[in-house]
Amino acid sequence: MSTPLAECRTEDEAVQAVREWLAVALPANWREAGERGGPSAVRAARTPDEYRAWYPAFARSGLVVPQWPVEYGGLGWPRALARAAERVLAPYHLPRLNPLGLNLAAPALFEHGTAEQRLRFLPRIVSNEEVWCQLFSEPGAGSDLASLATRAERDGDLWRITGQKVWTTWAHLADFGVLLARTDPDVPKRRGITYFLIDMHQPGVEVRPLRHLGGEVDFNEVFLDGAVVPDAQRVGEVGDGWRVARATLSGERQMVSGSGSGGVDRIGGSGTRRLVRLARERSAQGLPYGWDDARTRHELVRLWCEEQIRAWTNARVRAGLKAGLPPGPESSIGKVHGSELNQRIQALAARMLGPSATAWAGDPGDPGDYAGSMPAEVRGMLRSRANTIEGGTSEVNKNILAERVLGLPKEPDPWEGRPWREVPRG
Repeated sequence: MSTPLAECRTEDEAVQAVREWLAVALPANWREAGERGGPSAVRAARTPDEYRAWYPAFARSGLVVPQWPVEYGGLGWPRALARAAERVLAPYHLPRLNPLGLNLAAPALFEHGTAEQRLRFLPRIVSNEEVWCQLFSEPGAGSDLASLATRAERDGDLWRITGQKVWTTWAHLADFGVLLARTDPDVPKRRGITYFLIDMHQPGVEVRPLRHLGGEVDFNEVFLDGAVVPDAQRVGEVGDGWRVARATLSGERQMVSGSGSGGVDRIGGSGTRRLVRLARERSAQGLPYGWDDARTRHELVRLWCEEQIRAWTNARVRAGLKAGLPPGPESSIGKVHGSELNQRIQALAARMLGPSATAWAGDPGDPGDYAGSMPAEVRGMLRSRANTIEGGTSEVNKNILAERVLGLPKEPDPWEGRPWREVPRG
């Protein structure tokens, strides 16, 4: 009998304990698929609903977030043990659900939350019992987020929220959201913002989906009309929300920066490996734009090299976290490069399909049917257009790099230091 997961102290103990856990906890057909063909075989062997139903067992093991303290749903492991465990888990394709809770809400709670808030929210984030979204951007406050106008007015031990948010990923699925609202309009814009945790299932919260170019729904607009937040769900001090939000924003940039970031990894991940498989399949079928085509092969190798550079950059972020440093401007490097790289990867995938990338079955009048019949490569190409906008636009992130990494002067702001209510807004 190996050492229990929570008591592992060496990499060998962790590897053995994870293997024994998999043998007991993982459904046999998933385990056999992973051992036979890796993640792609596992995806074919189960449905998303089956995985969601099984996920609480994964959460109870502590392996979803092994470096988190035990009381918050982790194992309290050091980085080396967590990485050893991840190598064992990799063939079985066990993605973390609730990525916005894990990568956006959790960093702010760890850095600025109270012990009570962490105990209340973090275990349910890990178990996926409470799904999260981020209520930051507004119709008039996207690139200049600090100019946001959503109001929070105190009413005893409650705050009443009024305003509008937009581009809110998965708000239609969320139970809670991290929210920035203005609590003092008479001070400069960054000093009058407060950070809250808001219940999405209450009167005064209306979510309206925004359908993508590809037909699916990820983004939403959210209308807040007198919604209530208890003061116990305020994170950090009143008026200090901009500082708290930086933990969330850095986590978001790392999450969408791609390979090795530890996040949702929807930007590429092993994108070039997928393209190599597609190229070889096309060559085997005698189709153009396959592995036998020198230009296609050259583009694939160039993109693969860029993917390695991105992974190394993300490794720098992880090294900083391991040393106890918060995510810094280097997370913006990965975000800028990863988002633009994924667009190039997805565009090449669509080009490799040739005419079939623009012709498929489905009813254009039915967005759900239209999206469902679309080739995955085309859907990925269309979805990738958002990559340079979400998580902070590339332009904003390049400004961060210019100022915080290169030390260049900030762009002049004639309204710097003026009260928010005096600053013109578009």
